[in-house]
Amino acid sequence: MIRKIVAAALACTALSSPALAQTAASDTNAKDNIVVTAARTILPPNALPLTVDVIGKDALDQQVLISGSVTEAVATLTPSFSPTRQKLSGAGETLRGRSPLYAINGIPQSTPLRDGSRDGFTIDGFFIDRVEVIYGSNALQGIGGTGGIVNQVTVGAPKTEGVSGRLLLQGTADDEFSEAGMGGKAAGLIQYRAGRFDASVGAAYEVRGIFRDGEGRPVGINLTQGETQDSKTLSLFGRFGYEVTDTMRLDLIASRYELKGDGDYVAVAGNRVTGLPTSAARGTPPGDPAASRTESLALSLIDSNLGGGNFVGQIFWNRTRDTFGGEPNPIATFQDVQIAPVGTLFDQSQNRSRKYGAKLSYERAVPGFEALTLIAGFDALWDSTEQRLIATDRVWVPPTDFRSFAPFGQANLKLFDGLVRVAGGARYENVKISINDYTTLASSGRTFVKGGSPNFDDVLLNGGMIVEPVPGIRAYASYAEGYTAPDVGRITRAVSTPGVEIDNFLNIRPIVSNNREIGVEVKRGPLDASATYFWSSSKEGQLLVARPDGIFDVLRQRVAIEGLEINLAVKLPIDGLTVSAGYAQLDGKYDADGDDVVETDLDGANISPDRLNLAASYAKGPLSARVQTQFYLARSFTGPTRDPRNDFEGYNLTDAFLRYQTRIGGISLAVQNLFDRQYIAYASDTQRPTDNFFNFAGRGRTFTLGWDYRF
Repeated sequence: MIRKIVAAALACTALSSPALAQTAASDTNAKDNIVVTAARTILPPNALPLTVDVIGKDALDQQVLISGSVTEAVATLTPSFSPTRQKLSGAGETLRGRSPLYAINGIPQSTPLRDGSRDGFTIDGFFIDRVEVIYGSNALQGIGGTGGIVNQVTVGAPKTEGVSGRLLLQGTADDEFSEAGMGGKAAGLIQYRAGRFDASVGAAYEVRGIFRDGEGRPVGINLTQGETQDSKTLSLFGRFGYEVTDTMRLDLIASRYELKGDGDYVAVAGNRVTGLPTSAARGTPPGDPAASRTESLALSLIDSNLGGGNFVGQIFWNRTRDTFGGEPNPIATFQDVQIAPVGTLFDQSQNRSRKYGAKLSYERAVPGFEALTLIAGFDALWDSTEQRLIATDRVWVPPTDFRSFAPFGQANLKLFDGLVRVAGGARYENVKISINDYTTLASSGRTFVKGGSPNFDDVLLNGGMIVEPVPGIRAYASYAEGYTAPDVGRITRAVSTPGVEIDNFLNIRPIVSNNREIGVEVKRGPLDASATYFWSSSKEGQLLVARPDGIFDVLRQRVAIEGLEINLAVKLPIDGLTVSAGYAQLDGKYDADGDDVVETDLDGANISPDRLNLAASYAKGPLSARVQTQFYLARSFTGPTRDPRNDFEGYNLTDAFLRYQTRIGGISLAVQNLFDRQYIAYASDTQRPTDNFFNFAGRGRTFTLGWDYRF
């Protein structure tokens, strides 16, 4: 169906960035001159054969006030992004049907060897200046960008001498204004500049109460994967900079983010047959509540005129510890008769990951032939990850070391005074994974596995062409390869066959996804319109498949995805008023029977529903406002292994935002799910149809009142 309508769509609208077409009017001018750092170049976005989206500070703050997180903000504004689970875990949340790579200032937040799906919660949105979204598979930032890149750029250095800063206070309440549903947030950032030195330090602390659905019931608790409701979060941030010369700057950025569940509620089973959602009741769950902690340091050196070019160097260190909660009924996988009778042993797991690396790049126009811009660079990454059972101190996923060396080069050629641009490049990835000898859990037969060090290397290509006949109107076509490693942890922990040797057993061949897209864009006068058609394929994709106990396994099978994204924003004759629409349609299939033909639909754990976004924004003088509606369209999943009980019924949600700037700060009111719609969340509606503890409703009407002040 997509191919039948793509030609008409490309003829009448144009390629652009979905969120850009829908953000507040106050961000419009700023986005035109912004440098998209995630693209590893200082060339403007219209010189790149990519679908690029920049969510500016004003629009981001609006969405975070409405929904409470940067991940929710990106998902709301991006039609081809899955609706979030409204949980701490982002498992199954996809961009264009594949996993996005979350990064902070270009530093990857993912742990690909044992994906804990917490990488969307590693810094508070208060410290984020903008979010850059690059759509589609690409290897610009290395491992993980098969669906795209979501790069969170932290607040910049202060521009004025002396002390400046920002304060934020806000309170949140459910529709009943119940005490259990109350939450609050306090945040502050102080910045100082003296000559060539500057410093920015801040903290954000948030308390969240329980969530209620549209019928007033407490939203169900996912004890194992973790919750953002009934939790506390502390986020610390520091940035220290020194301008070595007029063109050279040294920056040290440090952050620490920790979210802990309060553990005040236990899960109450719903009923799939009658439609009763999973709920929660006061109680003390076993073990430690689910939690997530991320600590990172990054030192960067940037010189915009080093030998006539732009040099960017960065070294970084990152450490995460993700604790998964325990279930009231002991998990079968963790049972061991040598420790306790089967069915009585309680345990819970914890991911521990540490990474460090370096990123170097140098960009300049060729002397005497300035129409050609070249970029050369080198990335190195070391990651060590394990998953332990913390109640009994057993190893579930053995310590696994990942090492990647990746030189790369890019070229961008401007022809006919910018009428045509041709771009392309290559990245060489050399990866080694090392695992020592280990023994699996009793549930996998206490199987001894001989360690090893499998490796692979690959060349990842990209290329494209842009035609811009008049300023503000352009068309492009591109091809790019992205890659990630399979979730090695899920594979190694499940070995149950004696005699296995990692070197011969573990398929670590990369998941290489080939992304092709064509599109056109119109940014002229009051019009900002776009259309993009893309198709993506991978010979050995990665699918998440839920077992009856709720633990996911990973399968390697051929995957093919195609999609259409259309966006339109128009500034109306009423000064300050903009209306916008965004539409995404995705089709995804995989090869379920191994005959090298894709015939089975990807399910809700692996692809998002089709979606229509509508919004109206107003910004003039001290007043700004926004009303937005997301229509998540019904979807049926077909194929020999598909269960009709997992078909998606669809729903729509409307949010509203109002802000007024006074002399003593801005007063804001946000309402999520304005009409208090009752619905079952997409992830629950499309998976595990017999699990009454996984029938989660979405959040009902929620109010957030905020005050922010800049000085």
